[in-house]
Amino acid sequence: QVQLVESGGGLVQPGGSLRLSCAASGRFFTINRMGWYRQAPGKQRELVAITSGDSTNYADSVKGRFTISRDKAKKTVYLQMNSLKPENTAVYYCNSEVAVWVGSYQVYWGQGTQVTVSS
Repeated sequence: QVQLVESGGGLVQPGGSLRLSCAASGRFFTINRMGWYRQAPGKQRELVAITSGDSTNYADSVKGRFTISRDKAKKTVYLQMNSLKPENTAVYYCNSEVAVWVGSYQVYWGQGTQVTVSS
């Protein structure tokens, strides 16, 4: 079983910054990719940012403001969020695809962390 534990959410004023962290633990061989999704009230869950190997991808709405990074030794992914806007308010979920066996991959989700951008 693989666990993804998120931290770093909270309340921030517009224009402020937050840094989310997600640490993976449990039994697996390697981590293929790690990323962040978010779900605002009444909306579908959407991709925010994802990293795999040396590549990263961002939702257009966060490019230039959010930065995803990964510490492979700590099995942790971070999301630095700057210039936050009220429309960034959502529950942010960590997502990871890991190799649980040779050639066998599974996707896991964290429990979610609330980010609220409000004055």
